[in-house]
Amino acid sequence: MTEVEKDVQITHSSDNIKEESAYANQVPYKASEAEKPLDIINVFDLELEAEKVIPKGGYGYISSGAGDLWTIKQNIDSFNHKLIVPRVLKNIEHPNQHTSIFGCDLATPIIMAPVAAHGLANAAAEPATAKAVAESGSIMTISSYANKPFKEISEAGAGAPQWFQFYMSKDDGINRDILDETKANGVKAIVLTADATVGGNREADKRNGFVFPLGMPIVQAYQSGVGHSMDSVYGSSKQVLSPKDVEFIASYSGLPVFVKGVQSAEDALISLASGAGGIWVTNHGGRQLDGGPAAFDSLQSVAEAVDKKVPVVFDSGVRRGQHVFKALASGADLVAIGRPAIYGLALGGSQGVKSVFDHFKHELEIVMQLAGTKTVEDIKNTVLLDNPRS
Repeated sequence: MTEVEKDVQITHSSDNIKEESAYANQVPYKASEAEKPLDIINVFDLELEAEKVIPKGGYGYISSGAGDLWTIKQNIDSFNHKLIVPRVLKNIEHPNQHTSIFGCDLATPIIMAPVAAHGLANAAAEPATAKAVAESGSIMTISSYANKPFKEISEAGAGAPQWFQFYMSKDDGINRDILDETKANGVKAIVLTADATVGGNREADKRNGFVFPLGMPIVQAYQSGVGHSMDSVYGSSKQVLSPKDVEFIASYSGLPVFVKGVQSAEDALISLASGAGGIWVTNHGGRQLDGGPAAFDSLQSVAEAVDKKVPVVFDSGVRRGQHVFKALASGADLVAIGRPAIYGLALGGSQGVKSVFDHFKHELEIVMQLAGTKTVEDIKNTVLLDNPRS
């Protein structure tokens, strides 16, 4: 038995009877099996509809955040701190959203953020999401805590680039095994989650007695590890990270490594010095440190510190095409969506996720045309105004 498996066994056995009984009350977990395109007016509507089909514990895990939920709300509201100036007489028709990263051509700068346990929303889980993301001409970021095996997800998204979100184990043997599997499945980049070395104070999960009802086969300790709380899962991962971890991942994998969870210029510079091949600005969707800054409010200062040395990816609170536009204009190269895609998965399976991507792309196209921007590069060169009322 590895040290990490011992940790899991000890944590699980001592978590208490309440966790076990909560798990028993969720079995069998009946995720949606919907498969249909969605007629979307806005993604806020999707969240309301998804609540009707995702079981309570799973919905609480997906939708909620840390503490008083202040930061999760600020993530969305913060986009109003900047204003897009409409432009006229620019002779623009059919704006072009194509972009590229690490030599991969993309149809849109909107990519799929890493989200754990897609099986909570739909029984088709991550392969359905991967299929939709590939059809959208974008990047799927696979979570360590996926509910389906790596190979199934990889095959479902064949033909499109995929990245892998890595939660480092305390066991270096497991880390090497996972990175080996990552390379074997053709992953193009590693995303090191650095902002979740301990679980955030997620009160909804505690109130619901939520524990994972499905296995996580990529992480060896959780192949059949149903019944674990989020704290238990995080407890098995490495809880002290340093620049040496970035160096190890980059050296062992030979792949660019994004450091995910950066919200300060100082951390961006430390990450770059450690050999990071990319910076991912996020506050984990408001799920970790409540009372921290909105991710969008951190983006510009981080991007300025990076100074285009490596790509910058942004997520947290993205709900509109204008949010994507503002993030790109504030220094992001790509913008990732999470919860909206999972709500689409719950309501329409792979076709539902594709509908969400189509909706974001359509909204972004409208904003691009009204803002007088023909290309993604034009968006990046756009100067946003400070909102005097914010």
